[in-house]
Amino acid sequence: MSSSEKVFNYKQKELPLSLSKSGWTIFLVGLVLSVAAFFIDSTRSSFNLLIIFMFLMSIGVGSLFLVALEYIGGATWSTPYRRISEFLSYIIIFLPLLVVPLFLNVHDLFHWTHQEVVETDPVLKSKSSYLNVNFFLIRTVVYFAFWFLFLWLITKNSKLQDSTKDQNLTTRNIKLSAVFMPFFAITLTFASIDWMMSLEPHWFSTIYGIYYFSGTVLAALAALTIVVVLLRENGYMVPGLSNDTYYSLGALLFAFTNFWAYIAFSQYMLIWYANIPEETVWMLQRWHGSWKIVSVGLVFIRFIVPYAALLSQPSKSNPKRLLWASIWILFAHLFDLYWLIMPTFNHGAAVFSWIELAFPTMAVGLVVLLFYYKSRRNNIIPIGDPKLKRGLDFRL
Repeated sequence: MSSSEKVFNYKQKELPLSLSKSGWTIFLVGLVLSVAAFFIDSTRSSFNLLIIFMFLMSIGVGSLFLVALEYIGGATWSTPYRRISEFLSYIIIFLPLLVVPLFLNVHDLFHWTHQEVVETDPVLKSKSSYLNVNFFLIRTVVYFAFWFLFLWLITKNSKLQDSTKDQNLTTRNIKLSAVFMPFFAITLTFASIDWMMSLEPHWFSTIYGIYYFSGTVLAALAALTIVVVLLRENGYMVPGLSNDTYYSLGALLFAFTNFWAYIAFSQYMLIWYANIPEETVWMLQRWHGSWKIVSVGLVFIRFIVPYAALLSQPSKSNPKRLLWASIWILFAHLFDLYWLIMPTFNHGAAVFSWIELAFPTMAVGLVVLLFYYKSRRNNIIPIGDPKLKRGLDFRL
């Protein structure tokens, strides 16, 4: 059977109902624990919710970036898997639901929201035209509006192409993706500054946005790889796909692991070399008490372990190795966000209990449910894409 016949004769195999049941169980357990956490300690819970908000933003907005990147680059190897990234990008529509409780607890999170503090602090007063609650809310709405718009336009064309096979829809998405990219860079950078860097409003870093970008791409790639491996190894994708696409995913994970390490080291080196008190205070805070252990652990968890796991060529093509490396990378991204955010909550020592587990549990359940219900309504592969045949035939 030729590749083109595979495309048109493709019949999607529905994901098992047990996946939905598992997703609902995980989500509801996480939701109940998260609500209970807010009743016990609303401030600590707000910081944990912020971590999950930025984590899901990474996967959702990062997945939309991967979709746009494929269109702009004209990639063929990833075409059979693009719909998976499209599904994951729909996490974006749930982000406003997480923002609501964050805004209700905005005074617990951000020092600069207290007007009496701003009036007595020259630094905060000079930044008040930007760091104020009203403008903060407006910027957040603008970010969401932009992401919603391009999510709807790009995925609408992609799904429509399944039935029409119209190649002009690919051309439209290429143009949309070209417009999306610069605004993606701007909105993601400002979102990371607004929601994370402004937790310490006296500190600043000109590399902070690209630091979060590197983690965002890694998280989106890891989420994509996990789903691809699980679907392919359980017979839910088109038969006959080459393992060479595994290598491409592994190579990208390895490359962006190194990219993250380069950006992280650059930020640290510049702060250490300049030795300016306004900059070093942020690093010293993470080198105090038990936070020192977390900081050292970040080097191993975020870089050394995934670097070693994906270093060899065979490891990049091994589905089991890729699966566990991707799960580890997602955990490492969560750990990284914890390192970035939680020292603001407790300067003296790292905190960890069931509260820190409740919100990730809810997030896992949400992603599972989202993917399950999207796959029931749409094809898992973009059967109308003109590049699909070349993607199915891809060989290194």
